[in-house]
Amino acid sequence: MAQEGKPPDTGSPTDAPSNEAPQTDARQTPVSADEEKNAQVEAAKARVAAAKEAAQKGAAAPGAPKPPVKKKEEGPKPVDAGDHPLVRKLREKLEGSVLEASEFLGQLSIRIQPARVVEVCTALKDDDETPFNYLSDLTCVHYPDQKAAPFEVIYNLYSISKNERVRLKAAVNGEGIESVTSIWPSADWLEREVYDLFGVVFHNHPDPRRILLPPDWEGHPLRKDYPLEFVENRWRENHLPEFTDVQQEQLEQRRAYGLEILSVPQEREVRNLFRSGKEVMPKDK
Repeated sequence: MAQEGKPPDTGSPTDAPSNEAPQTDARQTPVSADEEKNAQVEAAKARVAAAKEAAQKGAAAPGAPKPPVKKKEEGPKPVDAGDHPLVRKLREKLEGSVLEASEFLGQLSIRIQPARVVEVCTALKDDDETPFNYLSDLTCVHYPDQKAAPFEVIYNLYSISKNERVRLKAAVNGEGIESVTSIWPSADWLEREVYDLFGVVFHNHPDPRRILLPPDWEGHPLRKDYPLEFVENRWRENHLPEFTDVQQEQLEQRRAYGLEILSVPQEREVRNLFRSGKEVMPKDK
């Protein structure tokens, strides 16, 4: 008989359905979090070791294919410009004056006979279609291995009205080349500079003398055979007083630290200070 105030017994508690998830005991988990992490690290190390071993075996294997080497792209090269209208015009007007012509990146270069440089320059300046009335630059290059004509005088011409340029090249030996000051007066100082630094003589120049170095200077500094290091030359012996051993040591110290000014007025002033007995670099006390 059921007690009063209590629900009737409908069965055992185990028979009743439950929505709660079954609880598991943490002590029954086979692998903890730390152990799982350590296992992953060891697996990663094993994969790295296997990859290294495979790479070593592949490198040591005979006949293993190598990765293809990417071929370097070739840059632009000069092309023959014998059919250029200006070159054809010069060859027709002055036969035998043009030796060869080339074009590189749109720049036309014409190698001419050195003995006919005045004729070629005059023809280019007086040309009706493209008058090259401006000498933008005149320079030189030294090729010591070319014994017959080791110097190459270069004329860069510009046409103001047509906005076109042309480069003339003339191989020169020790006998020199004719001046073009009669065509372009601006060639005066340019030819003097080439004479001063390279030693190329320009015949019929109105003022053939050095422009950068003293008149009695020996040698031409832009030649390839000119020494790069400092040398005691005869000009110094003729124009500047001798140094004592102490003064020479002080001078070498200045040059070692980049403090020596080698231009003529400053060097003369330093030597005058030494000669007057003044202490330029007093000793530490």
